[in-house]
Amino acid sequence: QVQFVESGGGLVQAGKSLTLSCTASGSNFDIYTLGWWRQAPGKERELVATVTLGHGTEYADSVKARFTITRTAANTAILEMTMLQPEDTAMYYCSATSYTGGLKYWGQGTQVTVSS
Repeated sequence: QVQFVESGGGLVQAGKSLTLSCTASGSNFDIYTLGWWRQAPGKERELVATVTLGHGTEYADSVKARFTITRTAANTAILEMTMLQPEDTAMYYCSATSYTGGLKYWGQGTQVTVSS
C-alpha cells in the first residue's frame, strides 16, 4: 500500500500562486509516474499534470502555460501553480503509477480554493 503526504493547498485570490507537494512512500514497486489530478464539485476528476522518472511531463491544456510539475526526488513531485483562477478551484489529488500503469494509487487530496 502506498502512503502519500500532500501539502500546499489553501485559499488564495485570483492571480496568486500556490505550490503543492506530494511525497509517496511504502510502494513495493518503482513509481514511474507521479501526477496531480483535480476534481471540482459536480465534475469528473481530470488530469492536471504528470511527471515520469525521466522527468517527462504532461499537462492539461488549461494549465500548460501556468503550472509546472517537477520531480524533486524519486518519490516526490511538486506542482507550482501561478496565475490561479477561480476555475482552478478543486480538490487536488496526487497519484503514483507503475511503469505499465497497472498499479495506480491515490492520495487523500488537498483543497485549492481561488477567490475572485
